[in-house]
Amino acid sequence: MKLRVSCNLRFQMDEATALILMLRPYRGIQQYIAREVYTIRPAIPVLESTDSYGNSCQRLLAPPGHFLIHTSAEVIAPGSVEVAPGAYFVEIQHLPNDVLPYLLPSRYCESDRFGELARHLVTDALPGYDQVSKIVDWVRHSIQYLPGSSDSALSAIEVCSRNHGVCRDLAHVGIALCRSISIPARIVAGYLHNLQPMDLHAWFEAYVGGRWYTFDPTQSDLQGGRVTIAFGRDAADVSVFHQFGSGCLLNSMDVRVDLLDNSHNVHL
Repeated sequence: MKLRVSCNLRFQMDEATALILMLRPYRGIQQYIAREVYTIRPAIPVLESTDSYGNSCQRLLAPPGHFLIHTSAEVIAPGSVEVAPGAYFVEIQHLPNDVLPYLLPSRYCESDRFGELARHLVTDALPGYDQVSKIVDWVRHSIQYLPGSSDSALSAIEVCSRNHGVCRDLAHVGIALCRSISIPARIVAGYLHNLQPMDLHAWFEAYVGGRWYTFDPTQSDLQGGRVTIAFGRDAADVSVFHQFGSGCLLNSMDVRVDLLDNSHNVHL
């Protein structure tokens, strides 16, 4: 399916502030970027780079005053998400080197504290994909998905204590549980067609059966129409912007996902 995705960020800068942005769709996976627009007002120099996870980053020094960032892209993305019940657990010694970091605890995913719970949840599941499915079912039914209920990233332990959270929070819990039983898992930030209410979205992927598969604890029926912006260990790696200094206020963020053509239906 062909989608037009866009994000408008409006800032008020009290002083010159360094920003690192992560707003361009990810290259190198099964999504094709047909057209892209990136506008900054006032126009200033931007340094493009790629981080250690392959995410596109933009670094700049925003001047004092009103500051606008507009991004949009036309993307051909999978119209459905591939599922693989029974996909096997990959033993640690056979994991690719670039997958190994997603086994370890990280800032928001304290996987070293979830082993007992995870083992209980997957007792009767076939090792691999089916274990992740059990984990996702538990997260969906145990932690209430409440869009807009959190304006700062919480750790998986904190989310479990609150029993509710935003998409990022539910992804953190799923990731921590997977890693605690030696299944690599990573967060994904991006766009999702027909998300209600519309916003940037977060889900996670688990490495089983020799590849990454998509899981989303916010949905009972896994939907396609996803445009990936970034991958990482947790939310600290995939924030759409990092500010350095206290003189930056985000006044508004407007996100849109429009269907342009549904004839490109490929599987991810």
